[in-house]
Amino acid sequence: MKNESQYGLLLLQRYLYEHTDDQHPASVADILAFWQECGIQAGRKSVYSAIEVLQSSGMDIVCVKSTQNRYFVGERLFELPELKLLVDAVESSRFITAKKSERLIEKLGKLTSESHARQLDRHIYMEGTAKPENECIYYSVDEIHNAIQEKRQITFQYYEYTPQKEKILKHNGYRYQFSPYALIWSRDCYYAVGWSEKHGKIAQFRVDRMTAVEPLEHTAVQTPDFDPAEYVRKVFGMYPDNLCTVELLCDNEVMRSVIDRFGENVQTETVDEQHFRATVEVAPSPPFFSWVFTFSGKIRIVSPAAVLEEMRDMAAWLK
Repeated sequence: MKNESQYGLLLLQRYLYEHTDDQHPASVADILAFWQECGIQAGRKSVYSAIEVLQSSGMDIVCVKSTQNRYFVGERLFELPELKLLVDAVESSRFITAKKSERLIEKLGKLTSESHARQLDRHIYMEGTAKPENECIYYSVDEIHNAIQEKRQITFQYYEYTPQKEKILKHNGYRYQFSPYALIWSRDCYYAVGWSEKHGKIAQFRVDRMTAVEPLEHTAVQTPDFDPAEYVRKVFGMYPDNLCTVELLCDNEVMRSVIDRFGENVQTETVDEQHFRATVEVAPSPPFFSWVFTFSGKIRIVSPAAVLEEMRDMAAWLK
């Protein structure tokens, strides 16, 4: 009947999407057997008719012509290599809990055939990477996104750790009033950047350390000249104070590392056959100095003298 025909059409759409791909096409006999399992009695013409309807509705069903034609879903919303990249990103992210990672990867598997979904069962191993345990992070991110779009303020509490690794609320549970401008992903952590009433300036907070995030009716405090991309570029290591121009003398072999850190537009000039000079705008902070240290003298601070002296003080402390 008409209702049975419509039901069969929906079942066929799901069957082809979940069970077929270029390596696993389905024959008319396969489809008829599937329909029969679902209580639908139909003939070969019904299969051809249903496939035509699905194709006319935009579903990419490829026919492999032979003595017994076979069919499979061709183009999908995500191709298998794209899904693998997404799975790797989810699996390797420190921001996403192990439980949430498993659920997200399972959902990604629903976007392809069962055969291809089995190829998404892959694990990425990273040295020193730990998954968080707090799943409230996702709701905090959603609340912050909404506030950014609606140009509203939020309020939240912030926590830190005791020497015994216990979480405690900062400033005895003080509720920060905050106008979020952007969410920035840096070093596998989310940061909410915006105007902080407590600090009276633009500040950033680690989202995974924010708790009890709630919206406010107050309109966000606006800073017209705020540029997220410029903020990320200049605020090296998430230290916003004391930005200055620093000259670095670099061995040629570290050019790739300099570009990785500062981008392809970084200002450089040749010094001699073995060295180049890079001029960068950074905050002379521990993250910056630790980055320079990792190159064991292949990157050296030339100027300004105050930054060079600060670097030397740090080196003296390490002794």
